[in-house]
Amino acid sequence: MASNDYLTYGYAALVAGGGIIGYVKAGSVPSLAMGLLFGSLLGLGAYQLSNNPNNYYLTMGASAVLGGVMGQKFFKTYKVFPAGAIFALSALTVGRLALRAYSVKKQ
Repeated sequence: MASNDYLTYGYAALVAGGGIIGYVKAGSVPSLAMGLLFGSLLGLGAYQLSNNPNNYYLTMGASAVLGGVMGQKFFKTYKVFPAGAIFALSALTVGRLALRAYSVKKQ
């Protein structure tokens, strides 16, 4: 078994927690639903990565979609939190996994 992917577990917890905070502070049901959905997908992706470092597809896909949505919000409002922060974390996650995919294909 590979080592735990704590970075992705933390990212998943941050996304889910952000959805809960959005609901508590603003009553935003869409924030709650999307935060829990994407947090769960990222948590499952972190579990998959922890068991097989080459199984990055779910995490990369969820990060790309979430990054696209939050990137649109960020460039529309220029609010760093939460949209800019999640956009940046999503982009970093996609980049990290793309490097992993590239290094695996070179071998």
